[in-house]
Amino acid sequence: MNKSLKYRLYPTKHQQQLLQEQLQECRWLYNHFLEERKNAWEQERRSISYFQQCNSIPALKKERPSLNKVYSQVLQNVADRLDKAFANFFRRLKKGEEPGYPRFKGFDRYDSLTYKQAGFGWKVHGNCLELFKTGNIEIKLHRPPVGKLKTCTIRRQSGKWYACFCVEYAPEPWPENEKAIGIDVGLESFATLSTNKRIANPRFFKTDEKALVKAQRGLSKQIKGTPERRKAKKIVSRVHERIANRRHNFIHQEARKIVNTFGIICIEKLNIKSMLKNHFLAKSIADVAWNQFAQALARKAEEAGRKFVAIDPRNTSQICSRCGATVEKTLSTRWHDCPICDAHLHRDFNASLNILRLGLQSLGIQPVEAPDFSRVE
Repeated sequence: MNKSLKYRLYPTKHQQQLLQEQLQECRWLYNHFLEERKNAWEQERRSISYFQQCNSIPALKKERPSLNKVYSQVLQNVADRLDKAFANFFRRLKKGEEPGYPRFKGFDRYDSLTYKQAGFGWKVHGNCLELFKTGNIEIKLHRPPVGKLKTCTIRRQSGKWYACFCVEYAPEPWPENEKAIGIDVGLESFATLSTNKRIANPRFFKTDEKALVKAQRGLSKQIKGTPERRKAKKIVSRVHERIANRRHNFIHQEARKIVNTFGIICIEKLNIKSMLKNHFLAKSIADVAWNQFAQALARKAEEAGRKFVAIDPRNTSQICSRCGATVEKTLSTRWHDCPICDAHLHRDFNASLNILRLGLQSLGIQPVEAPDFSRVE
C-alpha cells in the first residue's frame, strides 16, 4: 500500500534561490515539450512520445546550460507530467467530457519538483533532507516515515516549502469489528450517521470569506510586477491555505473517529461535478468537500482492514427506511413523514438508514430490521 507523507522544509535564502531557479528551468522545459508536441501535430500530424522527449534532454542541456542546475531524473519527470496530461486529455475526449488541452505554464505556475527514486538525488539523514545540487535542507520530521521510501516531491506553497514522500508499506489490519454505519452527507449538517448522530458543518470558507475578500481587494489595487503586489498575493494565498488546512484537519479527524468505531462503513457516491452546476449551492458544496471526506474514509478503512462501501444515493431520501414506501419530498422538506407506517424522522437520518441497508445488501449481509422511529423528534 502506498501513502503520502508531508513535511515542512526550512531552506536557507541561498537554497530557496536554488530551488526557485530549478522550478523555472522545469517550467521552461515543460513549455518547450508542450510546444514541441503541439507543433509536431499541427504541422506534420506527428505524435511525439515520452521516451523521445526524454532522449532529447542531453541535447537540450548543451543548448541551454542552465538545465544542468536540475537533477536529471527531475527533468525526466517533467516529460512524464506532460505525457500524463495528454493521456488525461485523450481519455476525457473519448468519454465525451470537456477535454481541457494541456496549458503552458506561466511565471510562478510550476510549483514542484519530483525525484523519482529514493537514494538517487535525495536522501534523509537525521533532521536533514539532502538534495543533489541544492545541499542539506533542514526538515521537520514530526513523525518518522514508515515503510519504504519511493519518491520525493519538493513543493512550494504560499511562500513555504514542503517535502512530500511517497512510501510503500504493509499496514497491519485492526481487530475485526462488526459494527456498521451509514453516512448521509449534506449542507445543513456535514454528515448524518445512522446512529442519529449529526456532524456539524463547520463552513470554513464562509467563516474566512470576509478576510479573503479584503485580501483580494488589496491585491487588485496593486500594480503588476511591484513588490507590493507580490506581498499582497502572498497574503491571499495564505488565507486560502488556512481555509484548506482547517478543512483538511477536520475531515481527517472525523474520518479517523468513524474508522476507529465501525468495521463496516457505507456512504453515498455522489456526482459532485454535476451538483456544482447548481449556482445557488455550488459555493457551499465546494466548501463542504464531500469527495475529500469519502477519499479519506476509503484510505483509512483500507489501512485498518475495514469494509468500505459507496452506494448509489438515488431515492435514499424518498424511500421510507421503515416500510420501504416512496414518499416524494422536495429539497426544502426536511422531515420524512410516512403515511403508510406513520414514521416521522429527519430526512437525512432516514437517508442514512437507507444507505446502511443498501451497503449491507451489497456486501451480502442481511440488514437488521429498523427500530420503531415513529414520533422521533
